[in-house]
Amino acid sequence: MAFQLKSAPTSSFADRSQDEVSTRVRTIIDEIRSEGTAAVQRYSERFDSWTPERFQLDQETIDGLIASLPEQVVEDIAFVQSQVRRFAQAQRDSMQDVEIETLPGVTLGHHHIPIDAVGAYIPGGRYPLTASAHMTIVTAKVAGVPRVVACTPPIRGEIPAATVAAMHMAGADEIYILGGVQAVASMAVGTEDMDRVNLIAGPGNAYVAEAKRQLFGEVGIDLFAGPTEILIVADETADPFTVAVDLLSQAEHGPDSPAVLATTSEELGREVEALVDKILPGMQTKDFAGPAWRDHGRIVICDDMDELWEVADAMAFEHVQVFTAEPREAIERMSNYGALFLGEETCVSYGDKVIGTNHVLPTLGAARYTGGLWVGKFLKTATYQSISNPESSAELGRVCGRAARVELFEGHARSGDVRAWRHGGEKFDWIEQVVNAEART
Repeated sequence: MAFQLKSAPTSSFADRSQDEVSTRVRTIIDEIRSEGTAAVQRYSERFDSWTPERFQLDQETIDGLIASLPEQVVEDIAFVQSQVRRFAQAQRDSMQDVEIETLPGVTLGHHHIPIDAVGAYIPGGRYPLTASAHMTIVTAKVAGVPRVVACTPPIRGEIPAATVAAMHMAGADEIYILGGVQAVASMAVGTEDMDRVNLIAGPGNAYVAEAKRQLFGEVGIDLFAGPTEILIVADETADPFTVAVDLLSQAEHGPDSPAVLATTSEELGREVEALVDKILPGMQTKDFAGPAWRDHGRIVICDDMDELWEVADAMAFEHVQVFTAEPREAIERMSNYGALFLGEETCVSYGDKVIGTNHVLPTLGAARYTGGLWVGKFLKTATYQSISNPESSAELGRVCGRAARVELFEGHARSGDVRAWRHGGEKFDWIEQVVNAEART
């Protein structure tokens, strides 16, 4: 039976009270809804010390920011976006329109319609997070979204040039230096300076996540998101140094980020724990990674591979790295995860930054019921139907009348009756009464 070599002593992110966050977010949204740009400016000054004349960047400013970057940075952005674009295009190509004839002259179909306007939130704060621009904007554009609004906060009072470059190169139609709840609310409800969008995508802190939650329904969102999660599933063949490094690579996202090793090898677990303690002090991001490992890091030892797969699947983690002798076995043995990373030659950092799959993924157990952001999220699959054969319409009318009356939906039944009467010669007392009354007048 599985036991924990290292446990997490504090409650999870999902267990913490969100009352304070929720109240604060609701206030900001309400004020932006009622006051518009004036409230946006006030909160931007309060939280980001940022009050430009216009939050939206013009083309001249964008061009200057891109020109200020080293050529290698621009080339790397282009390379990564080409990987994301290629995979997103493959996903889009897999989504075919459908049209079939179910009865003579009865045509049913569906087609995929791009959402008219999408908001992409690109987090920042302490560091430029260019990868989020790739994942949200490139994917939306591949889906065919005609208008993508992109928002990112200033970093220590400066415009993040690399993030702006990524937004522009990804295809954003409007770029705003605007962060936090004020950005999400502006995109959702609209202001004098920004037309509203229909869906908001992209990760963010607890306040951004709560803003998306509160605005869901008024606009669509990609996911309800929590802190980044990593689970490494390993047997005795795994390299402990690689495991330790990869666990900490995700722990640096923030002090609430769970990093978990589940393994059949107690020896591996002990080696990994010792290596983490050696690596952590030298990390520039130890102020995030240290608390994350201390408070949310776990090492779970399982008796055998069957138990390992069962434990891993029950966790339903965002990222799952599989370091076993047969890593592709995870595809068959697991169903609850945001993304799989199979074998030690790949890692979550590749998914976050360079490989091309989308890194906006379900957290907090949401992998039990949803996958991550993909090109289909930016498309509406809408159905249509037509009938060109009167006899088929009459037959469906007969069935519709009977089925609707079982549910006591007389109005629905009568819609079917009309077709059965008009095209099939059926007699209905209620129709005769109406027709005869009409004739008498």
